Amino acid sequence: MTSIEELVRRAKEEGASDIHIICGLPPKYRKDGELENMEDTVVTEGDCLEIARQLSKTDEAYDELMTTGELDAADTFADNRCRIHLFKQQGVPSLALRILSERIPELSTLGVPIAVMELPKLHKGIVLVTGETGSGKSTTLAAILDNINHNYKRHIVTLEDPIEYMYKPDLCAINQREVGKDTQSFAMGLRASLREDPNVILIGEMRDRDTIETAITAAETGHLVFGTLHTGSASDSIDRMVQVFPEAAQQQIRLQLSMVLQAVLTQQLIQKKGGGRVLAAEYMIVTDAIRNLIRTGNTPQIANAVATSAEIGGQTMDQALVMLVRKGLITRDNALHYAVNKDYVTRHMM
Repeated sequence: MTSIEELVRRAKEEGASDIHIICGLPPKYRKDGELENMEDTVVTEGDCLEIARQLSKTDEAYDELMTTGELDAADTFADNRCRIHLFKQQGVPSLALRILSERIPELSTLGVPIAVMELPKLHKGIVLVTGETGSGKSTTLAAILDNINHNYKRHIVTLEDPIEYMYKPDLCAINQREVGKDTQSFAMGLRASLREDPNVILIGEMRDRDTIETAITAAETGHLVFGTLHTGSASDSIDRMVQVFPEAAQQQIRLQLSMVLQAVLTQQLIQKKGGGRVLAAEYMIVTDAIRNLIRTGNTPQIANAVATSAEIGGQTMDQALVMLVRKGLITRDNALHYAVNKDYVTRHMM
């Protein structure tokens, strides 16, 4: 089988984002959101075991993979930093490898709503960037933090699993901590970060009650906290955060969240006409009206509030899709496929 080094080099040259190695199938990569074969040669069980040993690096890590069934790591191939996830399926290791960009893009080049450019100016509160896996959340957050790095004198602490983008400190002091290597968990790292004199904290994923609770505390005490969730809208994000708490505590969490949440950006990457992908984004700026909806638990009404917030820079996902169709960047069929309210998108597409 072709070496991982060569596969990464080829995938990078062709603009692919991920490589998949599975026993019994040819190596595949993801290009413009679709999986394609990289070559005709089928990967054998021996190939998979050899790759697992190579990427595990130590006997202890390989044993962990074969015992627990999963192993996360990061490494560099063909001068490209890569995120590695090894996992067992039907008793044989498989590989999902993400090719990470060496260059952090300018925030203004990502296609985010113009109002997102104001986020680096914030001093405190919680900002969420949400969406499914592969929707560009990490890239957007890296661009926001790098904007802060080049424009403000602050201390940034990141908690990541694993570290994806490497920052070059400019005006900021930056500490990047990797879960499993530099700290045991997001929750433990986050609690420790409050004693590290940070201005800005990035939480790679807000997975559990401890992490969410500590993030809210950090925001209440004057820190700017960025986090991610795998949710499809602002209202879903709020519900997800509240529902990890027992029912008796949920009203208090709604109250706290209503006071510290600043914005929610929800992303999808959609196939672009002529090739490539383009960003479609819902952006909720938390107004007094939205704070009241969060506090009272009326999250289903948040979508209407976002839909009428264009004057301050907000937009729904459906409004973003309609805009992309009108600009000729995506097809009508793709817009309807990704739409929340298909009737709305159908009526407003010209």
